[in-house]
Amino acid sequence: MQLLIMLVPIIVMMIFMSRSQKKQQKERQNLLDSIKPGSKVVTAGGLHGVVSEVDEVAKTVTIDCEGIFLEFDRTSIRTVKPPLEDTTEVTDTTDETETLEEDTTETKED
Repeated sequence: MQLLIMLVPIIVMMIFMSRSQKKQQKERQNLLDSIKPGSKVVTAGGLHGVVSEVDEVAKTVTIDCEGIFLEFDRTSIRTVKPPLEDTTEVTDTTDETETLEEDTTETKED
């Protein structure tokens, strides 16, 4: 009876650990499947770059690092940020605020 009491918690712990590990593997696979050209990635070695090509057959990724193209295995990718869909221009309003500040300082001096 005492043996049964000791074995039940161990078995329950093993079941929970295996479920957690399977969940992490599934999340990792989803991360690797989400890699698309234009995605910002960080490799396991800490190299930051943008994906330029994804080869599904060879399971490799070509990364553009400031004009240098490097090929890595997909499994060496640590983090993935999705590509930017729409890059809209932001109007520059700093010139307007600078001229307003200059006008107010000139009137204070007079």
